[in-house]
Amino acid sequence: MIITTTETVPGKNIKEILGIVKGNTIRARHIGSDIMAGLRQIVGGEIKGYTKMITDSREEAYDRMIGEAKKLRN
Repeated sequence: MIITTTETVPGKNIKEILGIVKGNTIRARHIGSDIMAGLRQIVGGEIKGYTKMITDSREEAYDRMIGEAKKLRN
């Protein structure tokens, strides 16, 4: 299965479009992360805890999207 956001895939013949799928997730922040974020606003720089949280959330949402696509396929 090819998952894409385009109507065509170079070199591929599309036989069937299953439809739109999406995957969502939300994560709760930890009070320690909020304190560190506040300090980072003062001195500047990346908030690595938030970066990891958003990366993990994106991966989980992507996995859920693939799961939804597989359900449509069956």
